[in-house]
Amino acid sequence: MSLLRVSALAKSFGARRLFAIDELTLLAGASYVLTGENGSGKTTLLRIMAGLETPDGGVGHYRSRRFDWQPYPDWLRREVIYVHQQPYLFHTSIAQNIAYGLCARRIDRRRRESLVAGAIAWARLEHLLATPPQKLSGGERQRVALARAWVLAPAVLLLDEPTASLDAESRRQTIELLRGFGSARTTTVIACHDRDVIELPDVRRLDLAGGQIVV
Repeated sequence: MSLLRVSALAKSFGARRLFAIDELTLLAGASYVLTGENGSGKTTLLRIMAGLETPDGGVGHYRSRRFDWQPYPDWLRREVIYVHQQPYLFHTSIAQNIAYGLCARRIDRRRRESLVAGAIAWARLEHLLATPPQKLSGGERQRVALARAWVLAPAVLLLDEPTASLDAESRRQTIELLRGFGSARTTTVIACHDRDVIELPDVRRLDLAGGQIVV
């Protein structure tokens, strides 16, 4: 079943046309890897779908409901989560970082604490809870960011190069979490060059080349 569909999606920077995508359809519960050369527009495409950048033109549908890109609808922001390649963590605590989105959604304290505890266990962060976020390694920061996204149970998760610049063990741990994120409840799109991610089972490849999506 189609979950998120974009048509005639175009983006340019000055005189340079980055892409003009005729159509891209994401199916509910499916996992995708988005590949393409550096500068092809992978990050920009993810940020547009998450409402963080505005395209020059295009049409969007979510569960057959049409929406505008500007302004990007608040109801859709609750469905689509974007995780940056180098996620920002607040200088509070790991638990408070994970709880940030829940606080913004005004989830009551008892429910919030239960959800955060579940996310900490899912990402295996228990041994790091006393560590200031600014002292975490790159792989540990990525796991906190994934837990912060996971706890919100997004319908669509967009990840930008989640394994870039990580050591071998951190890559392994991150990929394991990515495999656990894709489920019937979440459609995932992972922009990357990582062969181990691209070759994950049951992952569909989308290649951004020449300004178009090639399936």
